[in-house]
Amino acid sequence: MTKITDAAIRRLEKTARAAGSRAYAPYSHFPVGAAVIGGSGKVFSGCNVENAAFGLCNCAERTAIFSAIAAGERSVKAVAIYTPTALPTAPCGACRQVINEFGPEAVVISVCDSKNRIETTLSALLPGAFGPGDLA
Repeated sequence: MTKITDAAIRRLEKTARAAGSRAYAPYSHFPVGAAVIGGSGKVFSGCNVENAAFGLCNCAERTAIFSAIAAGERSVKAVAIYTPTALPTAPCGACRQVINEFGPEAVVISVCDSKNRIETTLSALLPGAFGPGDLA
């Protein structure tokens, strides 16, 4: 597991919570915020963005990762996800696959409106993942 300092984790969680307030979720009414720490140490945020054509929606985790990639990052050390729930919510399968592309050893933290939390690794959430090495 990638070692992330407690201060970096707190910053990541705070950034994810703030991003959740900017979510566009008029259909699910389930706003999600996310933040990632790129390989450079910079933090990038994202929120879920829904669309009336449901297949065109984008999750918060992928929005944050895509923002990092667009800014020049090529790896992700950690991902934090915030949901306005009593229990934390893990990333969906599509987000797990995207996290694997850029952070197969990433720390994944899920926080919510209570003190409950999940702190794990991507490899625990997506064992035996398909990734870039499988295309070699």
